[in-house]
Formats: sequence, C-alpha cells, structure tokens
Amino acid sequence: MEFIKEIALVIFSIFNEMSVYLLLGFLFAGILHVLVPQQLFSKYLSKNHWTSVFYATLFGIPLPLCSCGVIPTGMALYREGASKGSVVAFLIATPQTGIDSIIATYSLLGLPFAIIRPIVALFTAMFAGLTTNIFTSKESPSAVISPTEDKQKKLSFTQKLKNVFYYGYVEMMEDIGKMLMFGLIVAGLISYFVPDNFFMIFGNNTLLTMLLVLLVAIPMYVCATGSIPIAIALMMKGMSPGTALVLLMAGPAANIASMMVIGKVLGKKTFVLYLTTLIIGAITCGLIIDNFLPAVWFDVSNFAMAGHHGGHFYHFKIICSIILFVLFVNSLIFHKHSQEDKIMQNISDEKAVSFKINGMNCNHCKNNVIKAISNLKAVKSVEVNLSQGIAYVKGNVIDEEIKTAVEAIGFEFKGRI
Repeated sequence: MEFIKEIALVIFSIFNEMSVYLLLGFLFAGILHVLVPQQLFSKYLSKNHWTSVFYATLFGIPLPLCSCGVIPTGMALYREGASKGSVVAFLIATPQTGIDSIIATYSLLGLPFAIIRPIVALFTAMFAGLTTNIFTSKESPSAVISPTEDKQKKLSFTQKLKNVFYYGYVEMMEDIGKMLMFGLIVAGLISYFVPDNFFMIFGNNTLLTMLLVLLVAIPMYVCATGSIPIAIALMMKGMSPGTALVLLMAGPAANIASMMVIGKVLGKKTFVLYLTTLIIGAITCGLIIDNFLPAVWFDVSNFAMAGHHGGHFYHFKIICSIILFVLFVNSLIFHKHSQEDKIMQNISDEKAVSFKINGMNCNHCKNNVIKAISNLKAVKSVEVNLSQGIAYVKGNVIDEEIKTAVEAIGFEFKGRI
C-alpha cells in the first residue's frame, strides 16, 4: 500500500500548488462570462478576411471554455455567419488557454510558460485560420441565423455578482472538475510508475518524442487546466519543455468527439486543414522552445519540494485546497442532484416532449442546445438534463425542426424517448 500513499502525496502536492490560482482563475472566468456581451463574437467574425481570424483568436484565448464546450459555441458562430477560417482559429485558440488555465499554468510551470502558452495559441490559431480561409475561399458561406432578441431584463449589480460566482465556482467547476481530477490522477501515476530516465531512450530526438506525444494527445480528451499536472509530471521524468508544450496544445485542442463534429459540420477539407495546421503549429513552437529559449526558464526540478515548505502561505494554500475540494464535491454531487430535481419539477406542471441528444458534456453544451431549440417559434420552453442527455421541450413540437436545430450545432439527435 506504500505506492498508493506516494501517488496520493504527488496528487495532493500538485492540487495544493494549483488551488490558490484555480480559485482566482475561476473568479476571473465568471467575470469574463457575465460582463462580456456574447453578441460581440458573431459581429466581428463574419468576414472571410484576416481580421476575422485575428478577432476570433483574441476572443478565444481568454475565454474559459473546455474542449467540448468550445465545439457547440464554434458551430453556433459558424451558423450565425462566421467564416470557416475564424471558426477554426476560435476552435484552436480557445481550448488551449483561458483565464483559469493561464493562471494555473503560472502556479505549476512558472511565468515563462504562462506567457508563452497564449502567445503560442495566438500563433497556431492565426496560422490555422488564415490557411483555412485560403483553401476554402471559394466555398459558399454558411446560412446566417439571425440572433434572437434577448428577453432577459437588465440585471442588478447584486444579480450580476451572484452570476459571476455561480458560473465561476459551480458551472466551471462542473465542466472541468472531472478533467482536472483525471489530470491529477494521471500525474500521480506517471510520477510513480514512469522511470526517471524514461525519455532518455529517445536520446536527443525531440521530434520523435513530440510525434509520440501527438499520437497520444490528439485523441485524448483533456481540458487546458487538466493537462497541466500531466505535463509537469512528464517534465519531471525528463521530457523536454517543447514536448510538454505540444501536449498542452494538442490535448485540449483536439479529441475524437470534436474532430468528428468539425468534419461533419465544416466539411472534410476543413477538418484536414484544422488537424494539419494544429500539428504543424504545435511541433514548430515546441522545437523553437527546445532549441532557442533558455532551458532555465522551464526548470521544474524544484517542484517536488514545493508542497513541503512551511510558513503562513503554505497554510493558506491548504485552506484554498479545502475550499476548492468542497466546491468540486458540491458541483458534481449536490448541485447535480438539485438541478435534476428542479428540472423535473418544472416539467411536471405541463406535458413536455422528451428528446435524447448525444454529445452534451458540459454546461456550455447544454446552454447551446437550449438556445438552439428555444429559437424555434413553436417552442415555449426547454429544459435539459445534462447528465442523462435529455431535452424536455414544451410547445407545438416538430421533431424535424428540433433535429435540424440540434444537428446544426454539432450534436447527435436520437429522437423522442
């Protein structure tokens, strides 16, 4: 049982180092989500020009969207008239970074990595978006869906503040909490089972190592924040910082589910461009880091002792870790059950038609499905049970319209249940 203790110690050390910064990052994510008007996105992304790609990249880098949440958002932008190039740039830049993951990167990998990560996201997204625009310039633009009128009343400062904390510490935690814990567990397993000299078998061939990492990272589903502990665990086993960057880029920006949706909605050509430019951008940036930047910037050798330092700040980290763990338990257990009870209560007073929808993995997925179905004229209201993948729709429901609306943003419509 000694190995379990050692793995748990590694997991706790990484979690303890991240907790302060994650709490701060989630707060910034809530502020960004509540205070930045969502209409800005489609307004500046519609032209098939380099400026739309640039705006899509700038919008995407700070947005706290996970690997799955970015897909329906990107598909919705495409259906509202955004060019394919700007959508591809958005899909690559957004999941690689985010306010929360940038701050968490600083907590574990240091300031140079925290600065380089969004810069790399900017470069790869611009490269991918501009390349896509060049090769798809002759294709017909997507059908534009007029945005629906915002029916919500202006919120008071107190309501906005409540929404900031709710989104940051409940919805965001619900979206990336599982991936974060998965990353921590993988990091613990790597630290214990992978030999310290494992990456010496590749010698100085960092390109071969990067290709191996890409082979594993591209189909793997992991968010930008959850990939950080995996990267630092591998770097402590001798993996180069450039290869770690490849993992941090490819892991969040590509996975099987997202690639299937991109191929289905944007077309096979755009999918090939998306994947090819992502790989080229990741390897290029990784090689630049390994060959042209000072190695001392990316030294993580002292991290193993970081969790053992005493002092008041260490105790503050412990308090933050406890708070973060409580929020994690609340979002995945108590909040989940209360939301399901609320949904069932809302649909019990009037008959609703139930539809099975596959592919919803986070609150952004759920909100995009609700928005898409709510846009239909005959629909009175929509409730979505995220954990079961069921949409409850009230009104004069036409199945084919529901199917079209859901599949337009990349989800799989399975019909009535």
